[in-house]
Amino acid sequence: MRNLFTALAIWAAGLGAAAQFGKMSVIYDQLGAVYPDHRGVGIGFMVSIIGIIGLVFGTTAGGLVSRLGPRRVMLVALALGAAVSLLQSLMPPYPLMLVSRMPEGLSHLAIVVVGPTAIAATATPRFQGLVMTLWGSFFGLTFTVLAYFGPGLVADRGPWLLFQLHALWLVLCLAALWVLMPVDPPQRVGRVRQGIVAQHLETYRSARIAAPAMGFVCYTVTYVAVLTLLPGAVDPAWGHFIAVAMPLVSILVSFTLGVWLLGRMPAIRLVQSGFAVVIVAALGLWLFWGQGLAEAVFACLVAGSMGVVQGASFAAIPQLNADPDDRARAAGAIAQLGNLGTTTGTPMLALILAGLGVSGLAIFLIGFSVLGIVLHLVQDRRRATA
Repeated sequence: MRNLFTALAIWAAGLGAAAQFGKMSVIYDQLGAVYPDHRGVGIGFMVSIIGIIGLVFGTTAGGLVSRLGPRRVMLVALALGAAVSLLQSLMPPYPLMLVSRMPEGLSHLAIVVVGPTAIAATATPRFQGLVMTLWGSFFGLTFTVLAYFGPGLVADRGPWLLFQLHALWLVLCLAALWVLMPVDPPQRVGRVRQGIVAQHLETYRSARIAAPAMGFVCYTVTYVAVLTLLPGAVDPAWGHFIAVAMPLVSILVSFTLGVWLLGRMPAIRLVQSGFAVVIVAALGLWLFWGQGLAEAVFACLVAGSMGVVQGASFAAIPQLNADPDDRARAAGAIAQLGNLGTTTGTPMLALILAGLGVSGLAIFLIGFSVLGIVLHLVQDRRRATA
């Protein structure tokens, strides 16, 4: 029972980490009103700077976690995140608000690197697919909840309350994990002796450590972009439905069909199968573009398939890496390449849609899905010949 509560508390910390992105996204317009001289690019940079920090330091964070220990890093990250949210609730001048996002980015990165490793340790091999899928839902679920409740809350009370509630959430997670997470073994404490370049080379040379991230980047580059841009590109009568349904279908399918399939096939094979279904769904969107209900069905099929890819990518971390240090490095690689995907995917798809329309959308989805399948085939062959 303790392991169950620990897993739920780690997942709750993941929700808090996702909210470090989401709280800014859902009040984007209100932030423009608070900081009118920085509308557009300035506010957009405030939202995205967390992802840039993860992109630069993802692999480094994985190495630090393996040396300092997951409990120590998680607790410090939660405390730092809560303190930053309290500062942000004061709605300080733009330069200070922007600077505050840098330590918040470090807090976010630490949580999302520790999370997969720590939550995998709470489950036996039989249930690791379930807990890793649970962890993988943290981003989509948080954004769905914030998108539903956030605007009304901010409209009634102002953006400061959202920041204070976020700080409270992180403090509660800190208290729970202080009690529940096992103490780090003494031998984990140490200094990082490798440089950043050496850490990257060590991580990405390994066909086991790097493999989960290789498929995950193809997921993030497409999923976030499609979730952002597809609702505005389809039949207007179905746009709102698709915007709400896609993240919900993604979570539902990953928790049901995804978990069931993880008990019957290796996680990497499931990632490849998910990408294969995305290819079929992309062809359906292209063939039935402009036909309302059919568009919605194939959009939901894309989302559901990507939900399976997401959960299976996280499940691949413990399947491929038995050592906790290697799991931490694999989680760091996922954080790093995941941020690369979320940062580049939306502007890339926007450019493609403007030039090629629905044909470009199909090429975008099919191209990255094929790439995900091929990258895993290559890594699989490397593992077989190692």
